[in-house]
Amino acid sequence: MSHAGVGPRAIMRSATFLTAGALAVSVLAGCGSDDEASRPLAGQDIAAASRDKVTDGGTLRWAVDRLPETLNVFQADADAGTTRVAQAVLPSMFRLDGNGQPVRNPDYLESAKVVETEPRQVVLYKLDQQAVWSDGREIGAADFAAQWRALSGKDTAYWTARNAGYDRIEKIERGANDLEVRVTFSRPYADWRSLFSPLYPKDVMGTPDAFNDGARRKLPVTAGPFRLDKVDTKAKDIVLNRNPRWWGQPAKLSELVLQAVPRDQRATALANGTVDLADIDPADVDRINRAAQGSGGAPFLGAGRTSAKKLRDMALRDVEVRKSLEPAYTQLALNGSTGPLADERVRRAVARALDRKALAKVVLGPLGLPTVPVGSHLALSGQPAYTDGSGSLGSQDTGQAQSLLADAGWVPGGPITEKKPDKAAGAPAVKESAGGDGTYIVGQDDKPPHRATGDDPKDSGERAAQPSASEGNAGGRREGQDGPQHTDQHPPQGGAPGAYAPRGTAAPAVASGPLAKDGKALTLRFVLPSGPGSESLRAVADRISQMLDKVGIVTEISKVPDDSYFRDHIASGQYDLALYSWPSSAFPATDARPIYAKPVPAADGSLNVEQNYTRIGTDQVDQLFDQAVATLDEDESRALIRKADSRIWAQAGSIPLYQRPQLTAVRKNLVNAGSFGFRTPLYEDMGFLKKGAKAAPGPSGD
Repeated sequence: MSHAGVGPRAIMRSATFLTAGALAVSVLAGCGSDDEASRPLAGQDIAAASRDKVTDGGTLRWAVDRLPETLNVFQADADAGTTRVAQAVLPSMFRLDGNGQPVRNPDYLESAKVVETEPRQVVLYKLDQQAVWSDGREIGAADFAAQWRALSGKDTAYWTARNAGYDRIEKIERGANDLEVRVTFSRPYADWRSLFSPLYPKDVMGTPDAFNDGARRKLPVTAGPFRLDKVDTKAKDIVLNRNPRWWGQPAKLSELVLQAVPRDQRATALANGTVDLADIDPADVDRINRAAQGSGGAPFLGAGRTSAKKLRDMALRDVEVRKSLEPAYTQLALNGSTGPLADERVRRAVARALDRKALAKVVLGPLGLPTVPVGSHLALSGQPAYTDGSGSLGSQDTGQAQSLLADAGWVPGGPITEKKPDKAAGAPAVKESAGGDGTYIVGQDDKPPHRATGDDPKDSGERAAQPSASEGNAGGRREGQDGPQHTDQHPPQGGAPGAYAPRGTAAPAVASGPLAKDGKALTLRFVLPSGPGSESLRAVADRISQMLDKVGIVTEISKVPDDSYFRDHIASGQYDLALYSWPSSAFPATDARPIYAKPVPAADGSLNVEQNYTRIGTDQVDQLFDQAVATLDEDESRALIRKADSRIWAQAGSIPLYQRPQLTAVRKNLVNAGSFGFRTPLYEDMGFLKKGAKAAPGPSGD
């Protein structure tokens, strides 16, 4: 969305990106493009098997972070668990393919297309004649209209998290028959495929009370391969069972249970059989791999006696790791509202100091995943809108970074008269030191370069990167432990620090001291989460600090409690540097706009930043988003999105680093489930292999 992905779960509610994927493609647009298509860096890994090889029946227990607070994805406290329930029990007009593109869901739609553009855009939906709610009523125009009215933003009695797209609808009416729904827009809307996915029954959307409270803990009417049986707050699980009125391919599983299991307890839950599928962290990957190799690790206690941990690890031999890349990326966020980073030259210097390839290796190298930096804020490799726009900012160049800082007035060796900066507001922070306590400020003394944040030697497994001669192939030295030697693969270029240093003048590889301006040191507060599961994120922060040290930028790392990381620091602007993730979207013109919109003063004098927590934006970027969402021409819309991305790169407010790893531990005989990548899961196909049957080997192609 692991705090490498805390953004989508903790701040950007799942409703916003539930239909994440490629930019919508109008049926009226021409086919193709002159741009060379990108490919997903990693395909899904789900042990694909044909339905005839899957047992009929069985219960799948799927670990989730927590029991959802609501089953209504359009409410502010919806989360990933809410999304999983909705995908299994509710209609979606479109779902995503392996390239993250929205495709018609044939279980609900015979067709959906733009049939008129003048004087208004009109989309005609033709529903499958068998599509019915679990109470027997046909899915139809009344459900579409109720959802539009609830989400349009016109009735403030509905407590909605968003109304994007629905606010552009003028009317919804029945078509030529009960199976047709005509949606007329007041303004052109390119991302119309993002709407009505999921679709709730009019029973939920029809009144504010039903919307606000009725769907938080129950969904009596559904229309998917599964239906909601119960939400058990005491057992902390949600039970779904087969929908007897489902008209599509019947679910192979008789029951699907979403069980709340903390991440640090998932390996144990897998070993003792209380869950069958769980997203896991890199430390658990190592544990499962050791079990598979027969080296569980714990010593024998004596003849005939084995430690409990040894027995648990032996049980993990029935579990395997399936891995891909999430449709989300981790970024370095730079708060441009105050302090040194309010100067674009300083932000650009930070960006030019980073070796993004080396940072990707820190996280993805040890996992054997492609270590390719993300080149776009608005799409990921494989999506049609993707292109590498990082050239608008420039590649790693120590000399250029130093020159930018000098041009901004930051010079080495200047007198420092200020006090040390106050810690970030919010919950108490633990400041990083060489020994794990106190304060350690990179570049302020003659100590060795700042080490990765893990406080235990066992964390080195998450920190160690395996550089390679080619992308995506692990091998060679261990970067995370050996320090910043791989940042030297691009020798310092340009001039010595100074606004007028002649080009070509040799610059020192490491600044001679912290930079200063007007008696103030160039010190940036780097705020990070402190909880378990964030070791990789902190290792990345450590490498970034080392890279900034080379150009004379001091970083002060503050580790803060997980529950206050976004609320008290990111959302409130109490940071200089931070790491968090955003999901990609099928519809960036709609979904990404709040992330990069120019902050505007609110009526009470405060600044309305929406989800733009870097607080950096321009009118031009806003206009490009507006133009992209209002054109029905595929190529034009895609070009506008790419142009907006290049402008966002140039602002240097957020620096995309790497696509997040997707690591799933799965019972070996469970098929059609695991790391899904871009693709929407097919819940009806999940199940356990029949005896003697085999799944397709390796990651699934798309």
